[in-house]
Amino acid sequence: MNFRQRLARFMMGRYGTDQLNQFLFGISFLLIVLSMFRVPYVYILGLLILGYSYFRMFSRNIYKRQQENNFYLKHSYTVRTKINKFIGELKQRRTHHIYRCPGCSQKIRVPRGRGKIEIRCPKCSTTFIKNS
Repeated sequence: MNFRQRLARFMMGRYGTDQLNQFLFGISFLLIVLSMFRVPYVYILGLLILGYSYFRMFSRNIYKRQQENNFYLKHSYTVRTKINKFIGELKQRRTHHIYRCPGCSQKIRVPRGRGKIEIRCPKCSTTFIKNS
């Protein structure tokens, strides 16, 4: 029996990883790196969080781990959506300008490189001139 089969047999019936575990791994890694700058007690906190994430990963109480993950997802939803929205806007800024309508503050996306153009807001029909 090779290593992969042994590992699969060991993990059978165990919880594994989820979004909360990934977050805990990231936080523990960040804290351990931060401890290199001589910040007191950060290394111990990082190791404790890392230990808890391993405990969650190897746990056989799947129902309880799913409840913890659902609680995390529920309470982190607004932060995650704001981050994803910000990243999406950054990707769009390579090919488009994003302006706000002076009348209703609606965001309007205009392609770059068109020179000075007149923009009409689709929401309130206000027109304004901007460089694209």
